[in-house]
Amino acid sequence: MPDFVLAIDLGGTNIRVARVSSAGRMSYRFEAATPPEGGAAVIDTILKLLERVPQENARALGVDVPGLAYSNGDVWAPNIKGWKRTPLGKRLTEELGLPVVVGSDRNAFVVGETWKGAARGCSDVVFLAVGTGIGAGILSGGHLLRGHGGLAGCMGWMAVRDKFLPQYSKSGCLESHAAGIGIGIAASRRLKRKVTAQDAYQLAIQGDKRAQEVLREAGCYLGLALANLVSTLNPEIIVLGGGVAEAGELLLKSARETMMLWAQPIAVKQTRLVRSRLGGAASLLGMAKMALDHSAISRLG
Repeated sequence: MPDFVLAIDLGGTNIRVARVSSAGRMSYRFEAATPPEGGAAVIDTILKLLERVPQENARALGVDVPGLAYSNGDVWAPNIKGWKRTPLGKRLTEELGLPVVVGSDRNAFVVGETWKGAARGCSDVVFLAVGTGIGAGILSGGHLLRGHGGLAGCMGWMAVRDKFLPQYSKSGCLESHAAGIGIGIAASRRLKRKVTAQDAYQLAIQGDKRAQEVLREAGCYLGLALANLVSTLNPEIIVLGGGVAEAGELLLKSARETMMLWAQPIAVKQTRLVRSRLGGAASLLGMAKMALDHSAISRLG
C-alpha cells in the first residue's frame, strides 16, 4: 500500500500543496494565490487545490501557517484577513476524513531542513527565515522548541538596539531593520526615492554604494541576532532561508562578521552558518515529516 501524506504550505501570498512519500519524494505539486479577502475563502482554495492531488490511502495531512498554531489545530495568522482563531484543523479533518497536523511555518522549515536539507542528521538546529518578516524554527536535542504559548522563535521582536523607535511596536526591532520591509524603508530613505528590498539588492549588485551600505547595515543587525542565538542555544548549525537571505554575501558577509564578533567565542566556533538547500520546499517537507511522525505514533497507539 502506498505510504504517503499530503502537505500544505499556507502563506500570506500563496498556497502550495503536494503529496509526499515517506522517503521525502514530492509529487502532484500545485499552487494558487492566497485569497486577499481571507476568511473561509482561504480554506475553500486549499480544498480546491487538494482535489487535484490523489488522496486514496493517504496517512495524514500536514499544514503550516504563517502565525500561531494552537495544539487543537486552531490558527492565528495576522497576514490572513479574519484569521484570529480559525479552526483550520477541524475543518480540514471534517472535509477530508484524515488526521491533520497544524504547525507554524518556522517549525516546518527547521523540520524539513533537518530531514532532507542542509541540517540533515543534526539535532541542535536553528532555521532563521528572513523575508518580509523574520522567524526562527528551533530544534534542541532533536525536539522542537515551541515555548509556553507556542510563540518561541518570533525573532522579529529581538531587541538589537538600545533605543526604542515607534515602528518597533508593530513589527519588532530586528524585523524593522533586517527584514524586507525594513530594508526597503531604509533604502528609500538613503536613495531619496521609494524602492523595495529587491530594488536595493539589484542596485547593490550594480555597484550603488548607498544600496550596498543599506544591505551591510541590515546584515549587521542580523549578525547581532545570530550572535544572540549562538550564545543562548549553542546550535550545531544555523540555516538561513527566505527572500532576504538570498541577497547572498552583500548581506551575509557583515552578518557573519558581526556574529563572530559578538557571540560566545567557544559556541560560535562550534556553529556552522549555511544557506537553505531546500528553499520553498522546506516547509512542505517539514509538514510532511510531522504528519508522518504523527501517523506513526497513532498507529502504535
